[in-house]
Amino acid sequence: MLPRRALVVVATFLLAFLLYVDRVCISTAKEPIVAELGLTDAQFGWALSAFAFGYALLQTPSGMAADRVGARRILAAIVTIWSVFTGLTALAWNFVSLVIIRFLFGAGESGAFPGMARAVFSWIPVRERGLVKGINFSASRLGAAITMPLLPLLIEALGWKPAFAVLMLVGLVWAVTWWLWFRDEPADHPRISRKELALIISGRQEAGAAAANSRAATLPLGVMLRSAPLWLMMGQYFASNFTFFFCLTWLFPYVQKTYGLTYTQAGFYAMIPLLAGAAGNLVSGWLVDALYRSGRVAISRRLPAMAGFGLAAFGLVMGLGQTEVMPAVAWLSVAIFGADMTLSPSWSYCIDLGGPHAGQVSGTMNMAGNLGSALVALAFPYLRQWTGGDAPFFRIAATLNVAAIFLWLGARPPPNPAAAP
Repeated sequence: MLPRRALVVVATFLLAFLLYVDRVCISTAKEPIVAELGLTDAQFGWALSAFAFGYALLQTPSGMAADRVGARRILAAIVTIWSVFTGLTALAWNFVSLVIIRFLFGAGESGAFPGMARAVFSWIPVRERGLVKGINFSASRLGAAITMPLLPLLIEALGWKPAFAVLMLVGLVWAVTWWLWFRDEPADHPRISRKELALIISGRQEAGAAAANSRAATLPLGVMLRSAPLWLMMGQYFASNFTFFFCLTWLFPYVQKTYGLTYTQAGFYAMIPLLAGAAGNLVSGWLVDALYRSGRVAISRRLPAMAGFGLAAFGLVMGLGQTEVMPAVAWLSVAIFGADMTLSPSWSYCIDLGGPHAGQVSGTMNMAGNLGSALVALAFPYLRQWTGGDAPFFRIAATLNVAAIFLWLGARPPPNPAAAP
């Protein structure tokens, strides 16, 4: 029989997979949406950015809610909410309605990764967290990757509006299943063994986190925001998301238009960097845990992240000026592999830092990261419009990745911000 914590990983894998299917489907459906609603590229960029702003602004509140009411309630609720707004996207009738719906969709998704972080803190020993976070984020990339070539086929078969309704129903099924099966504390699960429960309880204390047998008291925002390590995490995560979110928003239309591809061809090429991102998450997650188990706690988070940002900057620079689609996609895949290497160490660090406040602390980091996402959705079309090319965007992204390496140089084994702001 699989350990109960392994089933938690499976459930959160499926959640992250669905999260990115629903998130990237609008980018894949850009052509029919723009044609039906009569939008310009800049207006479509605002719709993409509206999601990111809604997603970013509610990260900290949703993380606080996850810490207070538990991952069971918060994840069941937010998956229900975002699934409903996925379906409601099909009812948008003009630019303004699309922006409002996508903002509320983003707000609905905001609790997903903070809620998962809280579940990981309660259920996963510290020495296993790096790989678990890598698995979670690899699922999100696989979800986005599979959506790129398959959703166009679904749209061609059903139309874009029924396709969004199908995705809504899938999400509702996950929410009901999670509510019925999951428990916030391993001790409350009726089918967990005593041996596994003892392993979880003892293992999650290794980083000095406070016991999580009861829900944590609220961590005051003022205390949290005086934590220097948290500010370092927020800065580097901004750079990471600035690089990756391009894949979720503009990559599909970019390769289609730049290299004269068909709808289906663009989907397959846009899938490749996302698969590279999934691989980067798994490699980094394994490396985080391997370094931690070897006793090199300080570099178990820092080294994988710095290596990832270095690869991201290198891939972005090398991809500049490529005239053929395959070399351009290959170098972008190197960049996304690197950018996604930064996720497991970032979230593992924040779970260590936050302890029983893991949802709130990691949500605050994710808020900063998704402000970067919101900026990407607008920066790419406007920079192209102002400069007549795409190179300035990729140079800015590469510069941010280099800056993030220096931010990680300042990251030390984290104290609990509630105890040492």
